[in-house]
Amino acid sequence: MTQPAVPVARRATSIPEGWAYAPVELPAGSSWDVVAAGGEQVVLPHTWNAIDGQAGGDYRRGRSTYARVIEAEASDVETWIEFAGVNSSAEVYLDGRLLASHDGGYSTFRVNLTDQLTDGSGTLVVIVDNAKNERVYPQQADFTFYGGIYRDVRQITVGREHFELEGHGGPGLIVTPSLDGDRAEVALSAAVAPTSGVSATGVRFLVDGEAAVTVPILDGAANASLTIEHVRRWHGLRDPHLYTARAELLADDVVLDVVELRFGCREFAVDPQRGFLLNGEVYPLRGVSRHQDFEGVGNAITEEIKQGDLALIRELGATTVRLAHYQHDQRFYDLCDEAGLVVWAEIPQITVFLPGASDNARDQLVELIVQNRHHASIVSWGLSNEITLAGSGENVVAAHRELNDLAHELDPTRLTAMANLFLLETDHPLVGLPDVMSYNLYFGWYVGEVADNDSWLDDFHAANPEIAIGLAEYGADANAQFQSAAPEKGDYTESYQALYHEHMVGMIEARPWLWATHVWNLADFGSAGRDEGGVAGRNQKGLVSFDRSQKKDAFYVYKAAWSSEPFVHIAGRRRAERAEDVTEVIVYSNQDRVVLSVDGVEIGAASGRRVFRFQVPLTGEHEVTARSGASTDTITLRKVDKVSAASVMPTTTIANWFDEAELPSPAGFFSVRDSLGDIKQSEAGARVIASVMEAVATSRGEVGQGVEIPPAMQAIVDRMSVEKLIKQAGGVSLEHVAALNAQLNLIAK
Repeated sequence: MTQPAVPVARRATSIPEGWAYAPVELPAGSSWDVVAAGGEQVVLPHTWNAIDGQAGGDYRRGRSTYARVIEAEASDVETWIEFAGVNSSAEVYLDGRLLASHDGGYSTFRVNLTDQLTDGSGTLVVIVDNAKNERVYPQQADFTFYGGIYRDVRQITVGREHFELEGHGGPGLIVTPSLDGDRAEVALSAAVAPTSGVSATGVRFLVDGEAAVTVPILDGAANASLTIEHVRRWHGLRDPHLYTARAELLADDVVLDVVELRFGCREFAVDPQRGFLLNGEVYPLRGVSRHQDFEGVGNAITEEIKQGDLALIRELGATTVRLAHYQHDQRFYDLCDEAGLVVWAEIPQITVFLPGASDNARDQLVELIVQNRHHASIVSWGLSNEITLAGSGENVVAAHRELNDLAHELDPTRLTAMANLFLLETDHPLVGLPDVMSYNLYFGWYVGEVADNDSWLDDFHAANPEIAIGLAEYGADANAQFQSAAPEKGDYTESYQALYHEHMVGMIEARPWLWATHVWNLADFGSAGRDEGGVAGRNQKGLVSFDRSQKKDAFYVYKAAWSSEPFVHIAGRRRAERAEDVTEVIVYSNQDRVVLSVDGVEIGAASGRRVFRFQVPLTGEHEVTARSGASTDTITLRKVDKVSAASVMPTTTIANWFDEAELPSPAGFFSVRDSLGDIKQSEAGARVIASVMEAVATSRGEVGQGVEIPPAMQAIVDRMSVEKLIKQAGGVSLEHVAALNAQLNLIAK
């Protein structure tokens, strides 16, 4: 017998408080008091690795227990729990009964508690596990895998008849607009949860509360199409207009449930010669990549932190952001929609291919797409990142073909993408497998010189004019504590990072065919396996510091290139004490003329783009001011006899020693100043170089293990001198350098 329709307003209530946490696995039937006694009370979001995951070295990876008492709002409703992110795996119990398990730390999943809440309440226990395994991505990567319930948890109340809440964590509504001139046809599909005694008669769809159509439910779904006349297109930063689609589940005139989504109407394409096109216009995608974590917080970030990251990206004037290396919080995709940022979204299939995790990669891709395909900002689904570090055999290619097909099946409107390791041969099948791809190139930091980026990309483009190529990562580490009057690769100075990016931004501007470019990274981030550049547990390639309080000089290189907000910025403000008699003062600005004054006296003006350089004599303490129109910036410089040792990274004493020492270079014999390629021509020299390369790879931690250098890349490495390689690697004692040089001095050319 059909029951009368009972409207119940859908309610989703955040439940951050009332949680107990124990840093061990407790029995699934434990009471809240038992869990609290074994640990503490916490407020969500929460991670147990906020400190040790950023300290360097080992951090706790294992199983922990969370508990909370859940109460149903009424007896005639369904009660669900929605987890926006639990890393890496979760088992969800209610009063000791396992209701669900989920593998994958970055996507939403929901659990129906209704049938188990027999008395209207129960104890929810969540066992969370971020231990190492071979079945869940990621397992090896250059970032910390923080454990915990680190995103929001919501209790959802709906009537017995409602739109689908399982469905891979999706919203229950699919919105797919297609454009034809100034008209948009919007396809809408809503899934209805199966239930007995169905009274629902149909679904009413609306767009912006106006255009409306009511259709019946067939086989658990309702499908319709609405037309938007004179459509207003979502057009990136210029006009990120969003529409709202609404689905109402009806029993005659009674509304049983409602779901709403925002979406945008836009067309895009990638042309191998012209780059990215948005609504038929060339629209260069120039921006940054973002990791979600924050100093002292880990991945349990707040709304304030998300808004802060968005503000930094907008200040740069970026048009795109790569949200790496996993699915980000739904809220951040919303913010990108609103701001007009074009997004590359991806799954955490990264670094090393895991045959036992292929099913998990598929699951994570399904969740990424189903949960996010309504976002106007997203244009590409990333299948993997640098997945070929330890090999790129047919099993890797086959798995990516399957993922590529799956992405197109779930969402034929967007591109598939891959970020390729810079060691991957350019004729490898993976290069042309997805719709578009980008390389992660680090010439000028890990290997080679910064100008090698230019020649590498030009060679690829000339040989493959039909393939769209981009830069998914490029960058150089910088600890703003370290400064130099003569910066060079490998010294970790803020000064070198800025010089590197000066070159890269110009290189990119000269190559409009790069379909998308993303600086690695917006901010420094936690990477437990690293210990370099004066800080353990951190990748320091960010344009801003880990706590976002400090914008490095390189930040302003990009602001000068991309932003339209007038500004001037004097670089080197953290190098206030300088020993040189005449110092170079560098100014970054998006204006075309900059005037420099010292102690109130104008000393010169320069015209140009982005970078302005002045020579300033130093005799004491001076106030230096740059001005362009109404924009000004001022710093103080002081002449000293010797700069503080704290401003020089300890390992850079190697570099200084190379400059000052007279290492023997006997005629007819090798030395550290010879290139690797020349030395390897000798059998004895090749053995020495092999040992050097092994030591350099080891210095890069686990992400440097198992690396194979292909011939094209080896040619660039071979042009480097042993001296440059050691300077860059750092951490080599003076005695070892002298001993190595002595070895080479015994090998005849």
